[in-house]
Amino acid sequence: MNAEAFFAASYAEARAKFLAALDAAGLDNEPHLHPLLGRDGERLAMDVARQGPRDADKLLIISSACHGVEGFAGSGIQCALLNDAGWNEAVKQSGIGVLYIHALNPHGFSWLRRVTQEGVDLNRNFHDFHQPLPHNAGYDEIAAALLPRQWPPSAANEAVLDAYAAKHGQRGLQTAISGGQYGHETGLFYGGRAPTWSNVTLHHLLEEHGRGAQRIAWIDLHTGLGPTGHGERIFASRNDDAALARARAWWGPEVTSIYDGSSSSALLQGLMWNVVFDACPGAEYTGIALEFGTLPVDQMILALRADHWLELHPEAPEALAVSIKRQVRDAFYVDTPAWKRQLVEQAADAVRQGLAGLLR
Repeated sequence: MNAEAFFAASYAEARAKFLAALDAAGLDNEPHLHPLLGRDGERLAMDVARQGPRDADKLLIISSACHGVEGFAGSGIQCALLNDAGWNEAVKQSGIGVLYIHALNPHGFSWLRRVTQEGVDLNRNFHDFHQPLPHNAGYDEIAAALLPRQWPPSAANEAVLDAYAAKHGQRGLQTAISGGQYGHETGLFYGGRAPTWSNVTLHHLLEEHGRGAQRIAWIDLHTGLGPTGHGERIFASRNDDAALARARAWWGPEVTSIYDGSSSSALLQGLMWNVVFDACPGAEYTGIALEFGTLPVDQMILALRADHWLELHPEAPEALAVSIKRQVRDAFYVDTPAWKRQLVEQAADAVRQGLAGLLR
């Protein structure tokens, strides 16, 4: 299999390849159309396809582009799976339903942003918004330095971040920045003050497709953390010992967790997989985020800072704007044949393990 053929250079191309892969696999698309248009005027959608019996009591979800620009990788993996005859036959023989969700955040995918059209990190947006929201005092302390008035940031701006790291450790700095914050609407990792379009749409489709499921597994495809090309399997559920043990039994003892500090990810709030407990309350749930490494974490964060700065400064010189957009894309998508091959091979193993786990 030529893995590179399944990856795209834009959201529009990625969507076209996904729809073509569905046609080749004999699957119907269920498009959830986005209210806005894309960067090139294209139609945006959260596309959904179901493989296997509609009434299956076991469901495997494979999703991409929770964080928009990360969709280049996730979409390529989904297209590769749909073109994999061995995988399609395994699904058929299993009797399990497989739900492909392409572009959870199509707006961010198209516009080369990690956030949604509301400026929200979708994976910090799943809260009961009738209750008080978490307060991230660490982010408050460094917010002005993260997004200074000028770009690139000055030595004084970086000194603020270095001082915070000296006091709280690099892990403490990462948690303050990425853990989720609800007080800075234009800031990084902002969780919002209401459910986003993607949140609401995902909730509705899981209510429909997960209605009859007694067991649900979910592999959510991400990029940006860890060694280049390595797919970290991060436990994606509530802090539940039984669910973690089940995830490690299915996907191996190398499954990491944000709750015990073994993951490259910081401890996060408002996570997307909370939707399963609301939309499918009767199902046993087991999930992982499959996180593929790109660049060192400090370079990834710098790219996000640049992107948020650019959103606040539309008057920025065109050359700088183009450079920042390229920087963001490169932070979450390594456009080389070797990297793409690594992703497809590791994802193919993970989805088969998920299928086998549901059959246990």
